[in-house]
Amino acid sequence: MAAAIFFCYRPLLSGLENIWADYNKGLVFLGLGVSFSTLQDTTKTQNKLSKRIWENPRYARIFLIFLSFLIVVFIGMGLVGMFLTDIQALQELSFGFLIFSIGMLGMLKAAVEMAENHGNHAR
Repeated sequence: MAAAIFFCYRPLLSGLENIWADYNKGLVFLGLGVSFSTLQDTTKTQNKLSKRIWENPRYARIFLIFLSFLIVVFIGMGLVGMFLTDIQALQELSFGFLIFSIGMLGMLKAAVEMAENHGNHAR
């Protein structure tokens, strides 16, 4: 995650040189960081807000739908950028979007497990 933050802020510090390449690297490292964060124990919550969301089936469902929507959007942007567009910026970011969405798929799996684990405890 620190590498992702570095590459996302680097264009601002270097006078906006290689902005799309740096953002692509930032998305790749962000995807890796998100995928590593899904290795957590899904039977435990990290804080009160997380516990409140996962123990309420309505909030959990809203979050899962939102996360699924984001994954579809990022996969779509990555595939369009890789295969269908002539826009140079989107072509450069397409690989980062795909890696980030793959990392978010792991997060979706962990979120479903957390909703199942904590939804049963609330009943």
